[in-house]
Amino acid sequence: MYRVPDLPELQAAAERLGVTLGTEEAAVFRLHLGRMLAEFDDFVQSRTPEVRPPRFPGAREPGYRPGADEDPHNAWTWKCSIPGSAEGILTGRTVSYKDHIAVAGMPMAFGAHVLSGHTPDFDATVVQRALEAGATVVGKNVMNGLAGGFGFGGGVGDFGRPMNPHNPAYLTGGSSSGSAAALVDGDVDISFGGDQGGSIRIPASWSGTVGHKPTFGLISHFGIGFGSDQSIDYTGPMTMSVRDAALALEAVAGYDGLDPRQTREVPERYDATMALTDDVEGLRIGVLREGFDGATEAVTDSVQQAIEVFEKLGAVVSEVSVPEHLTIGTAQQAMSAEAALAIRGAGFYGAFTRTYYPEDTIAAITSAWQHGQELLDPRGLLTLLTGEFSRRYWAGRLYAKAQNVRPGFIAAYDRVLADVDVLVMPTTVTQAPKFEPIDDPLTALDTAMRSPVSQSAVANTRPFNFTGHPALAVPCEKRDGLPVSIQLVGKMFDDALLLRAAQAFTTAVPFAEWLAVDA
Repeated sequence: MYRVPDLPELQAAAERLGVTLGTEEAAVFRLHLGRMLAEFDDFVQSRTPEVRPPRFPGAREPGYRPGADEDPHNAWTWKCSIPGSAEGILTGRTVSYKDHIAVAGMPMAFGAHVLSGHTPDFDATVVQRALEAGATVVGKNVMNGLAGGFGFGGGVGDFGRPMNPHNPAYLTGGSSSGSAAALVDGDVDISFGGDQGGSIRIPASWSGTVGHKPTFGLISHFGIGFGSDQSIDYTGPMTMSVRDAALALEAVAGYDGLDPRQTREVPERYDATMALTDDVEGLRIGVLREGFDGATEAVTDSVQQAIEVFEKLGAVVSEVSVPEHLTIGTAQQAMSAEAALAIRGAGFYGAFTRTYYPEDTIAAITSAWQHGQELLDPRGLLTLLTGEFSRRYWAGRLYAKAQNVRPGFIAAYDRVLADVDVLVMPTTVTQAPKFEPIDDPLTALDTAMRSPVSQSAVANTRPFNFTGHPALAVPCEKRDGLPVSIQLVGKMFDDALLLRAAQAFTTAVPFAEWLAVDA
């Protein structure tokens, strides 16, 4: 229900819009505002037919929240069993989703208890297509989300900290932390995560899984929450084998008409498996010099050994340089601040395009934002404050400049990729850091916002959210009981080539032994 605001409320709202209304003017506006609100209320409550997105047919059991005995590393928010088609390339494989991806009939809390009761009634495209391809959906995974999370799995959010199965005393990586833990535990074959600055590849690196951030737009983002700028947000598969990652990509990739971010370059479907097992003889690999900036000795040595494996397989290796790699992060941060603010104003799934808008989800998150400001994680609130004041000081120029410099950064990588097929570098320049609990609230608050762990973690992942190039994290080995990961980056829509290179590498080394969790 609604009510017509009184004159002081209306005048205050006008002031926030930069307009001063006298009492008599406000009275006239209030008269017409009341009429418009009445019309809008009639429309909201009307039974005008709505065209809904497709949903995989069949009844669904409600599922359940697993207990600690069933979920020792806190990877799951919800477990269920939704069978897909009898035949398809994912038949026999289980799939789960980070808790910002809509699965009809399953709770979607975005990592926040305030949204725990929200249950969408539609499937995201990556859910619909996985079921059509024969997968069985088995649940939702913990994420560092709207509330509590101190970044990269390093704090206790509303659903707790997913623990690194290789050593629970160390961080799992985030924000797709539960996906990584569930995979390493062997609970699921494929988990779709989300990546705005490395949130698929960082947990893949620190927890020892394959993690794929696809070319921008290759996988539809329909039905997945936009926490920041839509132009840096991705979903992609996390797996324990390259082949499963390729199958997952082939099953869900391609244009679907519901994601406004998809361009004319996105194919209807994408073949990721036909050449998967081809050799890499003659493959041109460029070792990105700047990608080793700040890397530990262990990470550098491990990645260099992985590069030597590629050489033995016949790849041609050379060193390349992209100086912009070290400065691109500022541009993305500048864009993200005002973008986060804009998302709050426009609605969690954005605006201004002709697609399906899940009104229940939008209303639930908007209500949480309006009435639970203190539930925001510290870095999220800092981003919003930065966006508010940057808009005030620079009147939109900051966001515009950040978007307008993007082609130059894309071109910097493309110039190098004209002479090589694949760029390689560490996925993260460190292995998983140890979890250090902080009891003092103010110290924890300060650490959450200035965390050097967060900045070093995204050094090699965040650039490719900004440019849109495909990036694939692949475990190299374990050092001192913790995984090390190499990142492969390619030309736009050359995702299949990255998977082919990774498949050759993982076939040539004792990959399964590296990924195994010590007893």
